[in-house]
Amino acid sequence: MPFRDRFDCLWCGTPHAVRTAADLEGWAQLCPACLGKAGTNAFLRARLRTAIADRGRAGSTEGATTPMTVGSARTPASRTTGTEAPPGPVWPAAAATSAPPATPPQGRRPSPAFPDDWFLRGGPFEQGAIHDTAWAAELDVVTRWLDELPLHGRIDEPAAGTGFFSPLLAEKGELHASDEDGDALDIARNRLVAHRLLAHLHVADPWTVTEPGRADAVVASFLTGRVAGAGVDRAVASLRERLAPGGHLALIDLRPDPQGGPPGGVAWTWHDPVILEAALGRSGFDGIEVTTTGRFFLLVTAEAG
Repeated sequence: MPFRDRFDCLWCGTPHAVRTAADLEGWAQLCPACLGKAGTNAFLRARLRTAIADRGRAGSTEGATTPMTVGSARTPASRTTGTEAPPGPVWPAAAATSAPPATPPQGRRPSPAFPDDWFLRGGPFEQGAIHDTAWAAELDVVTRWLDELPLHGRIDEPAAGTGFFSPLLAEKGELHASDEDGDALDIARNRLVAHRLLAHLHVADPWTVTEPGRADAVVASFLTGRVAGAGVDRAVASLRERLAPGGHLALIDLRPDPQGGPPGGVAWTWHDPVILEAALGRSGFDGIEVTTTGRFFLLVTAEAG
């Protein structure tokens, strides 16, 4: 999670303001009282470990040279120091290839990027301490699940948005992240720079496949819910087109909980896990596993046959 100097505690909801950028409370987004309970609570302990790691990575960027590739794979890496503002991103059009781009799936809806506050249950996305605590705990489950997947090589992340999961993926392989929202990708770029990680960022429709069969893994979070009805077949087929044989697919999506769901105003379809599994099978995926975190998230893994 990014550092915040003011926040509502993820565990108890108490408002808190930190004194310095080194305070663990701001990295964990836990008040001092809850941070002090980390030894007896698994969720608080996990937040503390993550906060220590995030603070250490951010501190290590001071005075360091940080390479970051944006645009196509042929774009030279840009460089910035921890004391300079990072350079503005270059947003080229998708590279032309001999294969035509995939057509958007039927029933496809616009794909606005979800803001960080949606992930963190801040501001207008707060649902009350009880629900927000459950959300934060399950989001940590999602993050651990994703971290444990055996992803490597080229990793495609369509509809990456603000890059909430992008640093984790960039640590596993060569990340190619894309989104229709250039402003959201600017946030993702800054997040990756803060972690001193390399990535290729492209402004692109999530269903546009410019290099078919090249990816070793595809990670799509909160994407299949953006297509309705029979459009899910075309959606998962588009994801399959990106993957080399034997490549891994990871999907993160939402369950229909009244205290969860996408940001207000975003049209959504909650696909029954059985229907989603069947669509993946028809698109040539094997080894399909569908699980949930409980209330809020649907997790899917599959292998390209």
